[in-house]
Amino acid sequence: MAGLIKREDVEAVRERARIEEIVSAHVTLKPAGVGSLKGLCPFHDERSPSFHVRPGVGRWHCFGCGEGGDVISFVQKIDGMGFTDAVEYLADRAGVQLRYEDSRTGAAADRGRREEPGKRQRLVEAHKVAAEFYAEQLFGPGAQAGRAFLAERSFDRADAEHFGVGYAPTGWDALLRHLQGRGFTQAELVASGLVSQGQRGIYDRFRGRLVWPIRDVTGAVIGFGARRLYDDDQGPKYLNTPETTLYKKSQVLYGIDLAKRSIAQGKRVVIVEGYTDVMAAHLSGVDTAVATCGTAFGAEHAKVVRRLLGDTTAGGGLQLASGASLGGEVIFTFDGDAAGQKAAVRAFGEDQRFHAQTFVAVEPAGMDPCELRMARGPEAVRALVDGRQPLFEFVIRTTLHTFDLDTVEGRVGALRAAAPLVAGIRDRSMQLGYARSLARWIGIDTEDVRREVARAASAPPRARRPDQDQRRDSAAGPEAAAALPVLAAPDPRDPVARLERQALIVVLQYPQHVPASFDDLGEDAFGVPAWRAVHDAVRAAGGVAAGRDVDGGRWVEAVTEQAPETVAPLVTELAVAPVPEDRESAIGAYVADVVRALVDLGLTRRIADAKSRLQRLDQEKDPAAFQQAFTDLLAIEQQRRTLREGG
Repeated sequence: MAGLIKREDVEAVRERARIEEIVSAHVTLKPAGVGSLKGLCPFHDERSPSFHVRPGVGRWHCFGCGEGGDVISFVQKIDGMGFTDAVEYLADRAGVQLRYEDSRTGAAADRGRREEPGKRQRLVEAHKVAAEFYAEQLFGPGAQAGRAFLAERSFDRADAEHFGVGYAPTGWDALLRHLQGRGFTQAELVASGLVSQGQRGIYDRFRGRLVWPIRDVTGAVIGFGARRLYDDDQGPKYLNTPETTLYKKSQVLYGIDLAKRSIAQGKRVVIVEGYTDVMAAHLSGVDTAVATCGTAFGAEHAKVVRRLLGDTTAGGGLQLASGASLGGEVIFTFDGDAAGQKAAVRAFGEDQRFHAQTFVAVEPAGMDPCELRMARGPEAVRALVDGRQPLFEFVIRTTLHTFDLDTVEGRVGALRAAAPLVAGIRDRSMQLGYARSLARWIGIDTEDVRREVARAASAPPRARRPDQDQRRDSAAGPEAAAALPVLAAPDPRDPVARLERQALIVVLQYPQHVPASFDDLGEDAFGVPAWRAVHDAVRAAGGVAAGRDVDGGRWVEAVTEQAPETVAPLVTELAVAPVPEDRESAIGAYVADVVRALVDLGLTRRIADAKSRLQRLDQEKDPAAFQQAFTDLLAIEQQRRTLREGG
């Protein structure tokens, strides 16, 4: 099967997807000097703009929160996408035909594991047309039952329009005829899942139902969820789009397109159980609510949520040089009945896929967010979420409720049932804390609990899923993250650090203006460790001589590829940093002055070293060595004199 997207196609996407256009869809950008734009960061709250975009090098960076990257990484972060999804999304927009590497032979494969961008776009367009059709039908004469369903749940027309709710007519081919009239072929409609195929041909999949469009993180409609309205409908209560190349139920979260921005900014996601619960939550001010679509919350859903939260370490908590750390809150809302408790226990199995704190919000009377809003108003929904309970505590206490703790047998049984749950908590400090709590809840000695937890931890797993310990994201796990060195941020008050930083800024942004003498600098030209690491990457990429031969985006990408993982963010930061000179005509002279000052600094440092060496030598004992050191000193001083005289 096909695997990675060909490298040259990824580069083509980077070049043809204009970063300022992509970012402008989310951030209001204003000019900020030559070739630079700035605005308010979409990833953290701020009043003064510190988010910069430099189209010439295809990079963005926020000097407030430290986030940064290229156009692909921006889409990944703003829309919660994986790398491949982001590239394919941008390829669709930019008109780039992607090719994939065959994982068995390494040869290019035109048929990837996903639909080709052109064909995929046709399916997306079919869903868009279908969503518009259903939305129009909702307010037609035949959709009274659908409108009544919404009204009974306190949703009005504006609410329906906001969420795109529609109605599928009762006939067998209303949508089919509409789509064929818009030029879609039978093969495309079957592939889309919008129609079903039987012995007598194809027909509408959804008929006589209230319909919710299910969108991906970009806002594209990729499927539908449909609720039964009529008693003579023999189908399931809820019917969803079947698995297609667009719609994978294990990866889909309803409402993600509306919630993604708030999730990324607030570092909180609320997972509810149905379409109307998402609507009720958002209309109550809980705009981070999403729901699974006809399936339990699983590993693939967890990956989507982790990306939106910025939790990319699967529990590692990578600490960045800027001091920023990953985390947030994941809140599950469940019914208070047995089914809801069972769902919470399933969620417990996914909890440790998050670095975020995980909670449960259960309404005592068993009402879901939709029912709660109808009965007590929006403030009750907000109170439900704010009154969340840690997931570990909820699951452990739910387990204890099945035992009679007034008897010795009940207490022993409760301990044996709960100890494996505590043992499964990977965070050592939390595990010890819950062991103490478990002892208190059961009413037995803490040491007895600790021994039972230790015994449960050492026991072989009985029903461990193969993906629970072995499958991981391609992103580095906690062990790898812990092994990465963290570069200390240079002191901004240090004039040497400021000069070295400014020199690297102009090297990355204006290599065409950098004097050739820069490439003669040795590995010791930069004294600040962080900037020396960036300089090493510049040298490894071929120096400014290589940068003059390619456009700005390719040059920065080449340097980034040569940089270690902890240094790459620094490259992005420097490639986007504002330049004090804002006159296009003066940029060349400014760059030359900065590089000349850096070279001067290096020569001054070498002169000091040469003088120190000369002082340590004994002219009488070793006149030859003394004379050579003196000659070297004079040569360096002459180089500096020539530089300062403009030679």
